[in-house]
Amino acid sequence: MNRWTGKASGLQEWLDMLREDREVMDNVTYWRTVDAKDASSVPLPEELHPKLKKALQDRGVDQLYTHQEEAFRAVRAGHHVVTVTPTASGKTLCYNLPVLQSLLENDEGRALYLFPTKALAQDQVAELQKLADLMETDLKTHTYDGDTPPTVRQVVRNAGHIVVTNPDMLHSAILPHHTKWVKLFENVRYIIIDELHAYRGVFGSHVANVIRRLKRICRFYGSNPQFICASATIDNPKEHAERLIGESVTLVDNNGAPMGEKHFVFYNPPVVNRQLGIRRSSVLETKKLAGLLLKQGVQTIVFARSRVRVELLLTYLQELIKDKVNDRTIRGYRGGYLPKLRREIERGLRSGEIRGVVSTNALELGIDIGQLQACVLNGYPGTIASTWQQSGRAGRRHESSVTFMVASSNPLDQYMIQNPDFFFNRPPERALIHPDNLLILIDHVKCAAYELPFSAGDTFGSESLEDMMEFLVEEKVLHRAGDRWFWMEQSFPAHNISLRTAAQENFVIVDMTSGHRVLGEVDRFSAPTLIHEEAIYIHEGVQYQVEKLDYPEKKAYVREVNVDYYTDANLAVELKVLHVDKERQAGDLDLQYGELTVNAKPTIFKKIRLRTHENIGSGPIHLPEEELHTSGYWFAFSEEAAARKSKNEMQYALLGIANVLVHIAPLYLMCDPFDIRVVPQVKAVHTQRPTIYFYDRYPGGIGLSERLYEVHDKLISQAQSLIESCTCLSGCPACVGPIEEVGLLGKQQALQLLQEAGGVK
Repeated sequence: MNRWTGKASGLQEWLDMLREDREVMDNVTYWRTVDAKDASSVPLPEELHPKLKKALQDRGVDQLYTHQEEAFRAVRAGHHVVTVTPTASGKTLCYNLPVLQSLLENDEGRALYLFPTKALAQDQVAELQKLADLMETDLKTHTYDGDTPPTVRQVVRNAGHIVVTNPDMLHSAILPHHTKWVKLFENVRYIIIDELHAYRGVFGSHVANVIRRLKRICRFYGSNPQFICASATIDNPKEHAERLIGESVTLVDNNGAPMGEKHFVFYNPPVVNRQLGIRRSSVLETKKLAGLLLKQGVQTIVFARSRVRVELLLTYLQELIKDKVNDRTIRGYRGGYLPKLRREIERGLRSGEIRGVVSTNALELGIDIGQLQACVLNGYPGTIASTWQQSGRAGRRHESSVTFMVASSNPLDQYMIQNPDFFFNRPPERALIHPDNLLILIDHVKCAAYELPFSAGDTFGSESLEDMMEFLVEEKVLHRAGDRWFWMEQSFPAHNISLRTAAQENFVIVDMTSGHRVLGEVDRFSAPTLIHEEAIYIHEGVQYQVEKLDYPEKKAYVREVNVDYYTDANLAVELKVLHVDKERQAGDLDLQYGELTVNAKPTIFKKIRLRTHENIGSGPIHLPEEELHTSGYWFAFSEEAAARKSKNEMQYALLGIANVLVHIAPLYLMCDPFDIRVVPQVKAVHTQRPTIYFYDRYPGGIGLSERLYEVHDKLISQAQSLIESCTCLSGCPACVGPIEEVGLLGKQQALQLLQEAGGVK
């Protein structure tokens, strides 16, 4: 049977056909089948309230998985708990059971649920409401987020047994107004933190401080709540939970949930030019595989790394199979979409009406999208933890599923696709947070002082409070009276502090094609490169051209267009070293770690043709410069190395090394590659020598470049072996970068420079 025309009877038969297909199998570097696993269950606990027991049985739950029962027992014993099991293993019951049991025993009790996104919160309320209806109990569960109408807010504050919210609302709307929430704070028994692994980096460091403020207010009202956390698989769940909540926790990780058979296929697009090391576009190969699955009627999710790729793939797939299915059965899903549209897509996936969805990692979290059978990853998602999360969206309920990981040409993807053992045998990454980053900490100390005055001897985090209090008194933010410090400014501080990024405000995108409709939003640091004037902004597969960017008002005005290109912008970066905190030698290299200021200014944009990805034009960008004060690590090559190469050769060598390093750095960091930036300079002002700089793309830094300073030797040796093992002749996107960027001898120059530096142990 021909795979292009014939239709298999099910996923298993289609996979068998695929194994016979040489054209596809020639590009498969690894095919791993993970066997199905049976459930490990125990009877419902004896002490469960009869109403709760009946409600569970009505929903078909007669037994608990072992991890659910263990979590229930640990919570009942008074411990703080973190449950760590894979996607779709029934983590929700680990916290819902003890909470509902406690509310049935004591109607006055309260619980606060925290989810990183609104969609998860709304899913949860629907789930709790179903159980409450089955228990025939007047259990009031409410979401409290930006979309909650003012009339409902009053009801939630006074009567909500369970308040479901997100950290942003807790930070800016609940804690600063705690006097309106007395009922909640006096009676709160449990605080639920789901998707714990999402709280890492900048966001996690902020949330750890929000939790410090939350505990302080609970103490003030005489409550001492228990924390129940749930997380996807990461390397350090217990340590991460303890750092986040500042308490010791009990770990529950004996997963008892069943799992269907899972096929994991590593797919490397074919090389189309061996000399230049150019492979076929990963976007086109993803389109091909996803198209085959969709034509077979297999409900499929495609994950892409960026908004632009999501929209490109959506356009391609809708076009590819428009004769088979109607356009609305394949949808896009990403952060910039408005809530109403996202809810509609989630419903369509659950009902099976939507057959395919192309998403950024917004759908990686546990939003209930029902039963998908296949997952295609366009590029390695950046971390092992994310890869398992995304793959877990397929085959959620006891049946076979397949995940294809299609490698792009970037060095990290190529490293992963050619070293499957590194992926399958290594534990997922560690979640890193740095709650005592001084900039983040001082912001939250201000918020905490606004909420309740500080007294001598109080602690908040591990830094000395006295020094911070004195600093804030000098700044005329606090006023000291005896041994206490009081807030004295007019405004309240939480409004100006964003938990998500360094950017305090988002840009709104307004469509002028028909009236003034708000399409979505973009954060401040992405705005200059994504929505400068003349940029092509793609939304739900439709192209819009930015006609006017009102920078002071933070609005981009766009109009619908139909063009065959997208746009990509360049940034000019200037660095200044302010202070060196650590330094050492590694071979001929001088390593330093310290503080920097970074001035970034967008310069030009390129027009890149869809499908062929060739450059067809460019234009200038006139926007102000953004300044960032952060931490960084840099290493300088010796003067001898500089003398051995012409300025041009050195430029290419540094660019080549920087290209490799920026891609393999995330192997050691659980971060987005965009969180860390790399800048090569032929003659740096600070060192007067050829230098490569790394810096955290966040004010004050969050510990990323410091970690890279520590693993420098491993990083350099991995970079060297990656360049050596690449089969191209003179450089390609999978190692030092394409020849157009690094010149004909770029690969050789980069390798030579690394070998001469002897910075490898």
